[in-house]
Amino acid sequence: MSLLKNPCHPGEVLTEFYLEPLGMSAITLAKHLKVPRTWIERLVNGETALSIDTAMRLAKFLCTTAEFWIDMQRAHDLAHSRQTINLSAITPLPAA
Repeated sequence: MSLLKNPCHPGEVLTEFYLEPLGMSAITLAKHLKVPRTWIERLVNGETALSIDTAMRLAKFLCTTAEFWIDMQRAHDLAHSRQTINLSAITPLPAA
């Protein structure tokens, strides 16, 4: 399946492209970001969505942008919603 149809959760990207190469644990990252360790642990395990607060903290610490992280979360959420939300009972508004 293509990346556009099944985008990665931000926690997966955080783990594979940042934490593992840096040899950093989620607990250590949480300390650097000044957040509870459970925030980062749940994020890297894909158990929670990335918040704007965490996106801003990650952007500052990892020299990225908050938009990078938020866009990733948005793409993941939208792809998941397209697979799980049934819209078949909605009839589109006819064009004028």
